[in-house]
Amino acid sequence: MTTTAPYGSWKSPITAEMLISGGKRRLNEIKVDGSDIYWLDARPAEAGRIVIMRRSADGLIEDLTPAPFNARNAVHEYGGGSYTAHNRTVYFANWEDQRIYSQIDGGKPRPLTAEPPFARSIRYADLTITPNGKYLLCVRETHHQDGTEATNEIAAIDTATGEQKTIASGRDFYCAPRACSTHDGIAWTEWDHPNMPWDGNTLVSGSFNHDDATVSTTAPIVGENDESIVQPTWGPNGLLHFVTDRSGWWNIHAWLDGEPVNLRHEDTDHGRPDWQFAFTSYAHLPDHRIALGKGGLRDGQIQILDTESHHLPHSISVHYSEIGSVTVGPDATSILFVGASPTAEPAILSLDIETERCTTIYAPSDVSIDRGYLSSPHHIVFPTTDNGQAHAFYYEPTNKDFAAPDDELPPLVTICHGGPTSASGTGLDLSTHYWTSRGFAVVDVNYRGSSGYGKEYRDALKGKWGIYDTDDCIAAAQHLIDEGLVDKDRVIIRGGSAGGYTTINALTFHDFFAAGAALYGIADLMVFIGDTHKFESRYLDSLVGPYPQEAQRYHDRSAINFMDQLATPMIILQGLEDEIVPPSQAEIMVNALESKGLPYAYIGFPGEQHGFRQAANIIRAQQAELLFYGKVLGFEPADSIPEDTVEVKNLD
Repeated sequence: MTTTAPYGSWKSPITAEMLISGGKRRLNEIKVDGSDIYWLDARPAEAGRIVIMRRSADGLIEDLTPAPFNARNAVHEYGGGSYTAHNRTVYFANWEDQRIYSQIDGGKPRPLTAEPPFARSIRYADLTITPNGKYLLCVRETHHQDGTEATNEIAAIDTATGEQKTIASGRDFYCAPRACSTHDGIAWTEWDHPNMPWDGNTLVSGSFNHDDATVSTTAPIVGENDESIVQPTWGPNGLLHFVTDRSGWWNIHAWLDGEPVNLRHEDTDHGRPDWQFAFTSYAHLPDHRIALGKGGLRDGQIQILDTESHHLPHSISVHYSEIGSVTVGPDATSILFVGASPTAEPAILSLDIETERCTTIYAPSDVSIDRGYLSSPHHIVFPTTDNGQAHAFYYEPTNKDFAAPDDELPPLVTICHGGPTSASGTGLDLSTHYWTSRGFAVVDVNYRGSSGYGKEYRDALKGKWGIYDTDDCIAAAQHLIDEGLVDKDRVIIRGGSAGGYTTINALTFHDFFAAGAALYGIADLMVFIGDTHKFESRYLDSLVGPYPQEAQRYHDRSAINFMDQLATPMIILQGLEDEIVPPSQAEIMVNALESKGLPYAYIGFPGEQHGFRQAANIIRAQQAELLFYGKVLGFEPADSIPEDTVEVKNLD
């Protein structure tokens, strides 16, 4: 029987506690070593600890990383590529001290690299092992006690002694060192300030001596300031492959006869921004074939590409809208990947190429949700400023047990993702359905600048950050208002990191939203001039403009300089150990809200960095946000949330 109740007050079986069991357990970095399959599992219930897992040929699945070890590195602060495996020995970077450890067949981890000069001063990412198992290739980041900018290099680490050799240095950044298994080839990408790797970088190739890790005759072969290359790999035939956006889309290419050759012209991005190391969207099969993952709205594909004929012999449909960490299985007749869909949280999957049957190897979520509580995504394209168009996914309120009064429209939660050069997908994220199952509509905005829509769309935000992202979030909500789908007086905006910046700007410079939630958001762009890490320290050169030449832009797009215009309630959630967006940014906003007497709430989470990883904090943040909206917008959540979860100040 359906109960009639106001939007926002519906009782939902999707609790905040459920958020830590599935979608928040990030799965990635599938690797194959002999007949064994490895992957990483991030666990909020263990304070965000990342565990290396292994599935043996007999089907046994086990945790390899004993507590308190945490397979996570801090290179570029975002990490990635934290482990590799060879002959049942795992090598991994440990979060606490950033040293590399070796672990033989599930035994006790032992340090391979020496203690750094001071805490966490030497960090290692993008670990890959040379074909003979003698060296670990990695990106090494060295921090200096005098506070000068960190040094990034490519290093080769002897797996027996831990001795290190620098094999590439002198550029500001490096990524993806990969050695060939059939000859002496080596390749990597490199770039300098002010570029980010998705703006422009260079693919370098050289000769690598597998016995002593010396590199010679290196030369840039493609790319520079306006071309982005990701995922260089060597095929079984010894050819260098990579993904480049030179066609306007991240397509897969091969280096043939001194030229980059596009193996499949397609208006699809088969790459993504290198925020983290070691993402893979394709893998090499025997007989000159490549498996490419391609996501979609509700379903996706594994495309099998013949690299010699450039033909696509066949494409296998899979019921997963998000596909990542594409890897060839141990038998070379299957494709492994991390997949998620609008009705399934991330899982490790295996696709048999011949039978086209997909089976689940590992699904961490033990949560079962009736589809009557899940909202289906709708891709919307809507007009926005400067005669532009933008993209979003719209989710309508859905709960099989409830209906709203006929004369009521739902409140809308407008989500702006981080990055900003990132994107939202349609894999099941219970935090979205947490809202829709309680009677909120949700629009997840892929504003101009988001990846996944080609280079032109991604570059549209250059010089316009703080403007187009805000415009597009407002335009998405306005589009739904115009369609008669949501209540114009109860539109909320929320976002984290860059999305938090968009949220703060939207609430300051526009009188449109009724409330907002800023998670580790930026109030003052000047923080990126002298108070952030190396990787993003020049990011704003392209997003806003070079400093100090464009100092006025930085001033004009920093909400902190215009607090007299702020008139909207806000909840602020912040990790107190955030090195990317420091807590001082949250404190600036709190002081402004308090001085103006606006309703607000603030929670600072000890032990959290950029994004929340600990179970208790994830739960509290979600419940606090719901409770805040209820108090500000005037509805009573059905959930039994303790009043001390959050204190809303200046409410009366």
